[in-house]
Amino acid sequence: MSTSAKDIKPISTEEWEKSWQEHWKNSQMNYELPPNLSKKLKDEREFLSQIRSPEKDKKRLEKVTKEFEMAMKKMNKIGPAVTIFGSARFRPGDDYYELSRKTGEGFAKAGFSVLTGGGPGAMEAANKGAFEVGGKTYGLNIILPHEQEPNPYVDGTIEFNHFFVRKTMLVKYSCAYIVMPGGLGTLDELFEAATLIQCKKIGPFPLILVGKEFWKGLRDFVGFMADQGVFSPEEIGFSKIVDTPEEAVELVLKSIPKDLQKILEKEKTKLKPRTPKKSKK
Repeated sequence: MSTSAKDIKPISTEEWEKSWQEHWKNSQMNYELPPNLSKKLKDEREFLSQIRSPEKDKKRLEKVTKEFEMAMKKMNKIGPAVTIFGSARFRPGDDYYELSRKTGEGFAKAGFSVLTGGGPGAMEAANKGAFEVGGKTYGLNIILPHEQEPNPYVDGTIEFNHFFVRKTMLVKYSCAYIVMPGGLGTLDELFEAATLIQCKKIGPFPLILVGKEFWKGLRDFVGFMADQGVFSPEEIGFSKIVDTPEEAVELVLKSIPKDLQKILEKEKTKLKPRTPKKSKK
């Protein structure tokens, strides 16, 4: 069950500091490493002592270019899409899981493909909602040391090594960002898009936050920041906060051109309810 904002006890300065200390006390790295090292630390020291060269940077650039080319080739076939972000920690039955599922369902019924990070929680829920009504649904996975299995509600998974490549692809191939309740990763994607909108690098581009109670604290903090002079008045409303999937879908549909609406109408005729294949596990 979700928790009401009024029931949450504010974190004190002392609690914040204690949490910071606990989190980082075992993560500090001594850059003046001693000579007698384990293999892992030796590898670390060698990495830190390496000098970047044009040749090494060129090889890295080639890998990045190949990743862009791969993603563009695959995503060019997806069609009109929205990206739905949210916490990976919600479970089936949780209020925000169900809200995400209904949001994915709503956009699929409107003819959109649904893009997520392909993982569990709100991502799985959004993919599930779209999948069950027959919509196209994809997971854009980032490859990390601790791999996670794609959820069973995606038609395909596109894997990325670089966060910035994935972000670029999501902006390029999405008609809107739909932001469900989430943590640091969700905020990262939210403010990346907000910054691009602020700097007029993209837009008009619908950035919609679903869940008024959850996002109240963010809205209040942005207002506080504006009072401190870091936002101009016209920059405060960089996103729309709504309470229901229906409101989010309606806002996005109003923002798109007529030619795109015709494509969505065709996609809607292809919808057929389905169930996922059983896991091999």
